[in-house]
Order: sequence, then C-alpha cells, then structure tokens
Amino acid sequence: MKMPNLLPAAAIAVVCAGAAGWPAPASAVIQCGGASWYAMTSLTASGERASPNTMTAAHRSLPFGTQVKVTNLRNGHAVTVRINDRGPFVGGRVIDVTRAAAAKLGFVGAGVTKVKLETGGRGGWREDGGSC
Repeated sequence: MKMPNLLPAAAIAVVCAGAAGWPAPASAVIQCGGASWYAMTSLTASGERASPNTMTAAHRSLPFGTQVKVTNLRNGHAVTVRINDRGPFVGGRVIDVTRAAAAKLGFVGAGVTKVKLETGGRGGWREDGGSC
C-alpha cells in the first residue's frame, strides 16, 4: 500500500512548536493529498462544538489552533482554516474541512478534491507557492 505524502516527523514537530507559541519555522511546511468535507455538529476532538459554517478542519497530527492554508489544486481556490479536530481516517486524504470551507474551495458537489496544505513560517505563506 502506498503511503500518502506525509510530513516527516521532524517537520511536524517544528510546526507544532510554532503553533504552541514558540518560534514558527523559517519557511512554510507543505503537505499534499486528498481532501473531503463534513458537516457534523457534535463535539470535535478539541472539545469544541463543530459547525459546518465555520472555517475549521480536521488533521491527523497538527496541533489544535494551527492555521492552515488549503489550496484546491483543481481550481486554484484557497482558504485558511483552523485545525480543531482529528482525521481524516481514509487513505490518501490529508485533511477534512467543513462544508463552508469546501464551498469556498469549490468542491462541495464533488465531495473530494486534491489539495496543498501550507502552514505559515516566520515570513507567512510561501511566496513561491511550493509544489506538490
């Protein structure tokens, strides 16, 4: 089974440190893969009530509160979401976003899409856009 394009553990540790109030990494960290959306209203893994109308998302390992720029690789639309839940737990997917985020990204009808995730470094989002 081919593993999805995941960040090395060291890179995740650096991102986690930045989200926890320590210095952020000098450059953005990039992860690519599939995205899906969900519209639950139960409690998230962070303990807050989920709302399909907020710009939030689930990621397997980024700390709660991390701001992530999500770019739909099929149409170029991008949004910033806040991680407040854990998931996705489907192979090949790197993030689950709320219905509101999926609408802005333009994939509500399709249900899934290919995305690029970026976490801001000290200088903000990567100016070169990174590559997948």
